[in-house]
Amino acid sequence: MPIQPTIHFFLRPFFFILYPFQTLFAFVVRNTPIGLLFRAPNSLPGFRNTRLDYDSEAATANMSGKKKIAIMTSGGDSPGMNGVVRACVRMAIHMGCDAYCIYEGYEGLVRGGDLIRKTEWYDVRGWLSEGGTLIGTARCMAFFERAGRLAAAKNMILHGIDALIICGGDGSLTGADRFRAEWPSLLDELVAKGEFTSQQLAPFRHLNIVGLVGSIDNDLSGTDATIGCYSALARICYAIDLIEATASSHSRAFVVEVMGRHCGWLALMAGVATGADFIFIPEKPREDNWREEMCSIVEHHRKIGKRKTIVIIAEGALDREGNKITPTMVKDLLADKDGLGLDTRITTLGHVQRGGTAVAYDRMLATLQGVEAVKAVLEATPDTKTCVIAINENKIVRKPLMEAVQDTKKVAAAIERQDFDEAMSLRDTEFADQYKSFMMTTAVQVDKDLLLPEKKRMKIGFINVGAPAGGMNAAVRAGVAYCLSRGHEPLAIYNGFAGFARHHADTPGAVRPFNWLEVDGWASKGGSEIGTNRELPAESGMETIANLIEKFEFDALFLIGGFEAFHAVCQLRKARDQYPSLCIPMTLLPATISNNVPGTEYSLGSDTCLNELVDYCDKIKQSASATRRRVFVIETQGGRSGYVATLGGLGVGASAVYTPEEGVSLDMLAADVRHLKSVFAHDQGQSRAGRLILINEKASKVYNAKLIADILRDEAHGRFESREGIPGHMQQGGVPSPMDRCRAVRLAIMCIQHLEKFGRNVHNEVKRNENSASVIGIKGASVVFTPVKELEEEETDWPNRRPKAAFWLGMKEIVDVLGGRPKYEHPEADLTGIKAKDVKRGIVPP
Repeated sequence: MPIQPTIHFFLRPFFFILYPFQTLFAFVVRNTPIGLLFRAPNSLPGFRNTRLDYDSEAATANMSGKKKIAIMTSGGDSPGMNGVVRACVRMAIHMGCDAYCIYEGYEGLVRGGDLIRKTEWYDVRGWLSEGGTLIGTARCMAFFERAGRLAAAKNMILHGIDALIICGGDGSLTGADRFRAEWPSLLDELVAKGEFTSQQLAPFRHLNIVGLVGSIDNDLSGTDATIGCYSALARICYAIDLIEATASSHSRAFVVEVMGRHCGWLALMAGVATGADFIFIPEKPREDNWREEMCSIVEHHRKIGKRKTIVIIAEGALDREGNKITPTMVKDLLADKDGLGLDTRITTLGHVQRGGTAVAYDRMLATLQGVEAVKAVLEATPDTKTCVIAINENKIVRKPLMEAVQDTKKVAAAIERQDFDEAMSLRDTEFADQYKSFMMTTAVQVDKDLLLPEKKRMKIGFINVGAPAGGMNAAVRAGVAYCLSRGHEPLAIYNGFAGFARHHADTPGAVRPFNWLEVDGWASKGGSEIGTNRELPAESGMETIANLIEKFEFDALFLIGGFEAFHAVCQLRKARDQYPSLCIPMTLLPATISNNVPGTEYSLGSDTCLNELVDYCDKIKQSASATRRRVFVIETQGGRSGYVATLGGLGVGASAVYTPEEGVSLDMLAADVRHLKSVFAHDQGQSRAGRLILINEKASKVYNAKLIADILRDEAHGRFESREGIPGHMQQGGVPSPMDRCRAVRLAIMCIQHLEKFGRNVHNEVKRNENSASVIGIKGASVVFTPVKELEEEETDWPNRRPKAAFWLGMKEIVDVLGGRPKYEHPEADLTGIKAKDVKRGIVPP
């Protein structure tokens, strides 16, 4: 029903009189703690604000200065979409805006009515742990027609909405950009039809749209990961890990079909993560005779003793002529009695890949991109191009939407015209690197052209230092594979420097050659198959270590581990002047759940740890919700780094997170107790009533998980309960996550290539080149090698065993904002040294 223009005629003259008050109101909203805002009666839990549908108030709401942002999911569902909706809704409310959810995708936008609903803070409670999309998604043919888009524009105006955040695939985002481009003409048409007056539509002249990519295929160009892709990859790898057991038992071959019509990311990464024998992807068909190539590699693997064969095929796999390759074709070839004659089965995973809850990475990605989307909407101007929120290596970035969509379509077009080199070039750097990594690890000692001349071949020692972390074995496997393919001699140093120093002369000794048949099965194994130890070279005896390196004639050292490994490289570098045998290139691949190694924003094992922690917390939260009004205080590992606690809090929607970087004080605890009392007092019987608090194991010398749980229980005075939970060493994980496995392979090969550049007998070059002792790391949008000398002198907080700066520190604020935590007084910094003594004696003021 058209809105009556006369009402707006009388309202409009007062708009500029009211403007100062609207500005003051917006200022107050944006600078008032969320906890205080939600004490308003009409915003308390259990109450919904009155929603204005088809009347004049809804359309004039925009004139009050309070921006109305709508969130919509579209296209195929993917794990993490609910995290996007939760983040957008809560961030919009935090920024003083009204949030709306559009149910059933574009269908809801066209139909309007009850499918466009105002959404309050507590409406999205508990959504992080839910799979699929709770606001639905549906195909909408009507939106392809202008009449459908006209109806959508009308419905948005009726609800006062002038900003739209869409999470979907490239088709959904293309439709959104077209909708924005047509917006002015759609408004003109609505005026021409008499639906609205020009004055009524004045506040809606500019539509801002931001896109987020929700797709398990990871098929959008310009981003390393789309929301849901790592969850789908986890399902695939889990299934293949199970299949491998039965394949090995019966000495069978399995052909596993995964999704990916125009993008082979899932097939490629699954192949890298599981150590598959062969893969088929759309972007890079095998050579002209793929049958011969596959049979040659599988036959080689069988000859060296492998009992299982895994071939992964993307649903869009093609040969060089553009002909489709099907799982049945591959099965028939493997089972051919005149050929390999393998007992072969086909497994098609299908929609299992879409199902289930999001893994920790997808929850983090969904949350951070959702927050960034709201900021992008609010910062946009009429001239701002429609953007899509992407991630490159470890950095959330905004990119022009249509450029990303057009590049994505170029991939499909290149595949169709059989220009496969072009298709590969349009994928990101990681995709190309991972493909090379897979080829290197699956065809070990098959391609003789890769072998270096004898004089360039090196003897490289592999050593793990510190606590075990997911991905260590995958890194060793990849490094060994590269060494064997190039003609190097990789040697395992068992049980760290302690084993090296004290057991080198044992039988078998601590230094042993690798057995490739054994190592090839390490791709999915947790822990450390060559052992690991926290002991540093100086503790083992630097002279002993130097003499042993000379005795075994190592040309380079490849270290994998955490802060102890970093410290070890620092000690070895400093001892070079005293011990010439230490003048060999050495590089460190960070691997620790604490993610506290200087020089990188990511360490192997940290993703596995977060998955274990999130899974644990989901179960605990379910218990807390079932028993009603209960708080669980969960203690996380991480040493003096709050990374695990903060990212875990982001992934589970924690009410509070306590970290060593910030500390814990009585004022903080008092503020959190008051907040929890208020939350539970206003609880009106919602099913998701459990609360979680995460505390790092070294956040405080006094306040641990049990003590905080006891304080909460005592201060609750019977109004709610509290318990502590300590997952302990289970956070180190069992089977490493696909991300840790894939990054382990890529980074390990880059490390060996880095060592390879120095070559043998390069004493003087090593002393001159600071990068001869280095740490590989992901920094921002790049993979870099940083000299250890630079890191230890400029970037390391030695007393706290962590970097001086950490990219994730800003995420703590996001956890607090989205968790609804009110403002609190930050703990005072500890006084140390002489000043602390003088203050205690009263010599100087505190």
